[in-house]
Amino acid sequence: MLQLRPNCECCNRDLPPDAAGACICSFECTFCSDCAGLRLQGICPNCGGELVARPRRPAEKLAKYPASTERVHRPTGCEPTP
Repeated sequence: MLQLRPNCECCNRDLPPDAAGACICSFECTFCSDCAGLRLQGICPNCGGELVARPRRPAEKLAKYPASTERVHRPTGCEPTP
């Protein structure tokens, strides 16, 4: 099950579980659409994988399967991998 992390790893913008502008890689590194598209050009700086739109969990499932509250913020590590 996806963690649905609560923020962008680059700019620390809040990304609630229902946010339409959240992107993830296959390891669930999480970025806002601005950082994913403009700063990272669709490539995860951690693993080099593709960043895609994060699916949204239906509201009725969030009570039983809540989103993560653990924030990951790497302001100096948000450059694409070579």
